[in-house]
Amino acid sequence: MTRNIALTLLAISALIYGVTFTLAKDVMPAFIKPYGFIVLRVAGATALFWITGLFVKTEKIAKEDYIRVFFAALFGIALNMLCFFKGLSLTTPINAASIMVTTPILVFILAILILKEKLSIKKGIGVTIGLIGATVLIFYKQQSNGYGGENIRFGNFLVLINAVSYALYFIVVKKLLEKYNPFTFVKWMYLIALIMVLPFGFTELMEVNFTAIPSTGLFKIGFIVVCTTYLTYMFNVLSLTKLKPTTVSVFIYFEPIIASCYALMVGSDTLDPLKIGATAVIFLGVFLVTQPPLKGGIKSKFPIKVLSLFKIRKFAQIYFSR
Repeated sequence: MTRNIALTLLAISALIYGVTFTLAKDVMPAFIKPYGFIVLRVAGATALFWITGLFVKTEKIAKEDYIRVFFAALFGIALNMLCFFKGLSLTTPINAASIMVTTPILVFILAILILKEKLSIKKGIGVTIGLIGATVLIFYKQQSNGYGGENIRFGNFLVLINAVSYALYFIVVKKLLEKYNPFTFVKWMYLIALIMVLPFGFTELMEVNFTAIPSTGLFKIGFIVVCTTYLTYMFNVLSLTKLKPTTVSVFIYFEPIIASCYALMVGSDTLDPLKIGATAVIFLGVFLVTQPPLKGGIKSKFPIKVLSLFKIRKFAQIYFSR
């Protein structure tokens, strides 16, 4: 695989994540309810990862590490996906994409609380600014205009809970990535998560009449199960074998932009001064939090290093394992 192919795979991954916000909302709850969709998504991904595991050489997981895999499944898949899809069904694609941008800020906050990471003045200001932007976006009264559900505020709040859960996943999975190949534990992580989400979404999944769903709806459901959950993870792992981790991390910042552009292009959402302003404030906060420390008096021009707590390669592997 060449460097250009690796870059293409990363661009496709960012594009897939960006359009997923709108595609998922197009089929929820019209054709499938959120929790039923999660069971379908996790079950499909579990099957694909276990099949892949037959062709990938992996290590044996130590018994004491299975508890960490359990919590990775809880925070990185079960709670994360249940809150995200339910929240997305109630809010708008642009709102959801903007709130998800706060993940690096939430990771840093949890690193301070759990791992005793040091808080600098600049990062403290970034955390404050980012949370202000998220709070305004979540709780300020917005009109649905046919694009959101009946409770946009609650939908936004659930997306934030999803981001907090995903941030906890970063903390939990860090040691697993340092010890194992990602494919070693990802198949077990998804299998455990499938058991977790079944009680919430099995009934909703059984209610789905797949024969009544138009072909476009089936395509969107299949796209999210196969492409958003499985292919993007594969593309990321392959790209990391040919590209510098810093190059991989840059593509992460394109996702909310792609999500907003696609939602506007297909008419599934609208922009207003509140969304633009709050999102800009969130991006500013993320920029300050993710800025690397000064080296030799020269300041980095781009927030490539997501957090000093994590190496960029680890961050990219975690982020793209959604």
